[in-house]
Amino acid sequence: KADFMLFQEIDTNSSRSYHVNQVQKMSQHFSNYEEIFANNFHSPYLLYPLNDPHGAVQSGLLSLSKYSVDQAIRRKYPVTTSFITKFTDLDRCFTVMSIPVNNGHKLILINSHMSAYDKGGKMRVKQLKLLNSVMESEYKKGNYVIVGGDFNHTFGRKMLTHFKSQQKVPDWVSVLSDKNLAPDMRIVHAENESTTPTCRGTDIPYQKRKTYTTVIDGFLVSKNVQATSENINTEFDYADHNPVKLSFKLLNQ
Repeated sequence: KADFMLFQEIDTNSSRSYHVNQVQKMSQHFSNYEEIFANNFHSPYLLYPLNDPHGAVQSGLLSLSKYSVDQAIRRKYPVTTSFITKFTDLDRCFTVMSIPVNNGHKLILINSHMSAYDKGGKMRVKQLKLLNSVMESEYKKGNYVIVGGDFNHTFGRKMLTHFKSQQKVPDWVSVLSDKNLAPDMRIVHAENESTTPTCRGTDIPYQKRKTYTTVIDGFLVSKNVQATSENINTEFDYADHNPVKLSFKLLNQ
């Protein structure tokens, strides 16, 4: 089993998941893990889209750890304050978890879900600025930093059109590269990212080579973390995202 697990868009009481408390189910199944949950979507009833409304939504970020977490903090991302978006988009956030390491430093594990439907990308720039400041601050303290999640940015410009499809690149897709990150951070590109996407378009039922797919999920690490990753191909049987597995080693300092 994994040492840590990071989930985004996991429901506690939502129409879309038939009001099953998924956090409770995960907690029961992985009872030997510490659990941190941060709510980032709460709507009594979302009448959108009109032809198939979301209904009630209670959802958030769930992080599971085999190791004792000293401290966990929910950090709010900057989000648009437009009237419509307040009801249709998430209260974007990330959780920052501190886990003691036997050399006196800490592993800072961050579970993140950044904005997608951000016209002009203004909010995403502000969100990345905040995340960068947290990552760099922790690294300068001598800590190890790992960020996992749904970035809603392709991992490099080539991933915008790498996977051939009949659909065009959606407007919501933005691009993330190492040059956008704090100096001591990097993207962990999956060893199989050229063959296995992590996200698909949701406006039509999934059909390989017809539905748009790309890589927007994965991990960022500080330079004192040695890491490799793998995109797990589920053919999108369970969600509009594929999971990503990170293997890592904390380097001596």
